[in-house]
Amino acid sequence: MRGAGGFQKIFSSLMKTLIKPERLNFGDTIGIIAPASAPPDPHALDRAVTALEGYGFKVKLAKNVRARLGFIAGTDRARAEDLMAMFTDKKVKAIHCLRGGYGATRILERLNFSVIARHPKIFSGYSDITALHIAIQKFSKFVSFHAPMVNGALAAADVPGFTKKSFFRTVMEAKPPGSLSDGCPQNKIEILRRGLAEGELIGGNLSLLCASLGTPFAPSFKGKILFFEDISERPYRLDRMLTQLLNAGILQQVAGVAVGVNHDCDERKKNSTGEYQQSGADVVKERLSTLRVPIVTGLPFGHVDLNATIPCGARALLDGKKGDLIITEAAVR
Repeated sequence: MRGAGGFQKIFSSLMKTLIKPERLNFGDTIGIIAPASAPPDPHALDRAVTALEGYGFKVKLAKNVRARLGFIAGTDRARAEDLMAMFTDKKVKAIHCLRGGYGATRILERLNFSVIARHPKIFSGYSDITALHIAIQKFSKFVSFHAPMVNGALAAADVPGFTKKSFFRTVMEAKPPGSLSDGCPQNKIEILRRGLAEGELIGGNLSLLCASLGTPFAPSFKGKILFFEDISERPYRLDRMLTQLLNAGILQQVAGVAVGVNHDCDERKKNSTGEYQQSGADVVKERLSTLRVPIVTGLPFGHVDLNATIPCGARALLDGKKGDLIITEAAVR
């Protein structure tokens, strides 16, 4: 017989394992919501529907998906109601966010995460959608997907095969997706600190991760593999955010750091005064230099065409020897 300590270890292990949503199959219904901003082009939604139907899926639009209110896609109440309605709709197998932008944090307090937990399903998006990923991971305890949105890559006629393959492999196959960078036609990966680290994946957009600190929605980072990316942040802003994570003791807790592509994060123009300038990559390297865990940068995810899908909450191996992030468990069942 196992001792009480053995049963406690098994119980603890099970409690830490996040629920996996059912895998997506062709013919399933995908719900489209706009929980943050509306796309600049109102026809983007129509292109998204056409693209998903072309892949072989049925599409259901949220009631308020075409709404606009200033820089967000309708009122907070309407966007929250749309998200809850999609989770409780038995016909909807997966929920795709139309766009990021800004606004997801405004609806967090309006969501019923207990209800969401009773209806685990594929939920995907990135950028501002990070706020929803970390809240779902913390309170609803199931895997969600940091993945291209239907306003962009998945609806584009020229979506790279790498991006499309990564997404469908991750959400449609009940087996470990494996290497994040395998098959990527461009390799800009750099190893900042060698080593191997295993853990649950936590992360997303750096700005949103920082914005969560001090709120009830801030996730636990301890022992996890942190992944992050950002866009159009000048180097000093990247420095400020990474410094915030250092000052808050967050970066000192993680098992490893996987950095994607921080797109358009260099200075806009040369400094004519001769003042020293750092690049975004310089800042990341310098700010993470004190950590004693594996660190890999330049991985293929972020606000770029080559945007691999990352299952938030799934276990992964950060390989600081070969320079890769390997998803070691299936993200769907």
